[in-house]
Amino acid sequence: MPGIASPIRAVWRLSLFFLWTLVVVPPYAALLGLRLPSRPVARLYWAGTAAIIGLSVRVIRGKVTRRRPLLIVSNHTSYLDIVVLGSLIDAGFVAKSEVGTWPGFGLIARLGRTVFVERKRASTGKGRDDIARRLAEGEPLILFPEGTSNDGNRVLPFKSALLAVAEPPRKRGVPKTADTPHAAPSMVVQPVSLAYTRVDGLPIGYGLRSFYAWYGDMSLAGHLFAVLALGNATAEVIFHEPVDLATLGSRKAVARHCHQVVSAGVGEMLSGHAPPPPALPDPAPDETPDKAALARS
Repeated sequence: MPGIASPIRAVWRLSLFFLWTLVVVPPYAALLGLRLPSRPVARLYWAGTAAIIGLSVRVIRGKVTRRRPLLIVSNHTSYLDIVVLGSLIDAGFVAKSEVGTWPGFGLIARLGRTVFVERKRASTGKGRDDIARRLAEGEPLILFPEGTSNDGNRVLPFKSALLAVAEPPRKRGVPKTADTPHAAPSMVVQPVSLAYTRVDGLPIGYGLRSFYAWYGDMSLAGHLFAVLALGNATAEVIFHEPVDLATLGSRKAVARHCHQVVSAGVGEMLSGHAPPPPALPDPAPDETPDKAALARS
């Protein structure tokens, strides 16, 4: 086990976390009710939470783009990802509806203006429309396109269906109106790599990363207590270059590119070696017309 697990440390951190939440949530909720800027408070909350649980967050390179509308896509290891990314980015999250029912976490997620998406096909339309509306209003959103968490050693394939919101409304059959002009800004998608690399200053090996990963049938309460009992951990983040549909042509191409870039970034941080960043792929033949062929026709 990484570090020396201490139940006393876990109880102390959990107590501080609840106290911190009780201090920050009331003024944050008041700002939301008054429709005043609240994102900086949310970021402060997550940064304070990271400090309380002994989680140091390092940005290896890159930064959040200023372009909008912006969808940020990241690999997903555990609920700790929310603490890490929430402390760095003034943005909301997209989460499965079950998160809203978790004790404590559900309330925090709702106060954080999380968009909950139902797994049932009949309910996905509303979630997608909520995401599109929030993005159109200029609010960045963070999405985990793997659709589930992993063991921290790999990046699962990105589900292009979860990136459907990145397509312009006219491609989804929405009629052109004054509210959805033909020249609407193209959706910007920024890939982000996230990895848990050290505990108490020592590298976390392959077999130990699962201590910081929450996946499969692990219980939330048991896993949380075990994490809080460990030493001080380090999470590393890489912000990659943003892309848009105008460049790649479809959400499937965006999913492929983002998965390649994020996987390379995670591999770099886990191994400590920096490979050359993947180049932007050319659009698939069926996604972009052949200009030479059009000229000959």
